[in-house]
Amino acid sequence: MCGSGGNPKTLLIPSNKTFLLQPLLFQGPCKSPSVQVKFDGMIVAPRDKTAWSDYKSSQWISFKKIFGLTVNGSGSIDGRGSSFWKQLYFKKCNDLNIIGITSFNSPRNHIAIIKCKRVKITKIKLVAPKDSPNTDGIDISQSSDVDIYDTVIGTGDDCVAINNGSVNINITRMNCGPGHGISVGSLGRNGEESMVENIQVTNSTFVRTENGARIKTWPNGKGYAKNILFKGLTLKDTKNPIIIDQNYVDNGRLDVEESAVAISNVTFTDIRGTSQFDEIIKIDCSKVTYCKDIVLTKINIATVDGNKPIVKCKNVYGKTINGDEVNGCFER
Repeated sequence: MCGSGGNPKTLLIPSNKTFLLQPLLFQGPCKSPSVQVKFDGMIVAPRDKTAWSDYKSSQWISFKKIFGLTVNGSGSIDGRGSSFWKQLYFKKCNDLNIIGITSFNSPRNHIAIIKCKRVKITKIKLVAPKDSPNTDGIDISQSSDVDIYDTVIGTGDDCVAINNGSVNINITRMNCGPGHGISVGSLGRNGEESMVENIQVTNSTFVRTENGARIKTWPNGKGYAKNILFKGLTLKDTKNPIIIDQNYVDNGRLDVEESAVAISNVTFTDIRGTSQFDEIIKIDCSKVTYCKDIVLTKINIATVDGNKPIVKCKNVYGKTINGDEVNGCFER
């Protein structure tokens, strides 16, 4: 497929057949300007870690430097939850299309998009148990112009994690849950410089997720996350509907904070539904680098128990067009 030039080439995974795969790398660039994996059958992973031919590999099925790649069909991928590998790993694959496939029982991330430009992902389904660790649906980093639409993702971690170097990411019409919601970050771990901008999450549904719209950065990180829009979201029994955590630490807290990833121009609008907890909005920002130009408007979130919703904010500058319930969020 990759070595033949001329017309677009196709690799067929036929329906009604199952293939057992060891860690595998599809390496480009290819001679044809576009290639296709027609994925109609099933591929499965070895049952446990001891059966892997390369147990040190961090990816299971990898595509690298293949331009004009389309992976589509009605097939499915069963990772069997057998280890800690990324399921499908795409690196430096520009003009990438992923359409229609199903991935379940992932041992780690279902799909990783790294250093790719112009990506479209649609009509896929990613499934893992709600208690499975690190089973992100789609991880994006150092990639630009990524469109994800009409998808269903239910995992034990983020439905989508938007990481360092992500620019022009558009997510719409996603059904997310269970899982940790859609997250920008975490960014700035161990003082690294992170840059994320132009992110849109629109017209999506979150069902019994840990979080809804989330941004998380580590103390002492550098860089920025800016121009982010969450709009038209429906929440069903979400634990943390709207959350910005600029002081994210997964183990304890740091005593001294000297820098932070700057967060600015973030809009939450037309977000409705129910929260499992009374706290419907939490925006905890750094005293070193405040959150700036934050907009909260058309927020209509009720608590499951009928209590009055609570909004908690710290070091936040911005505005609301919503009314009194979020006015107290902002610094004067």
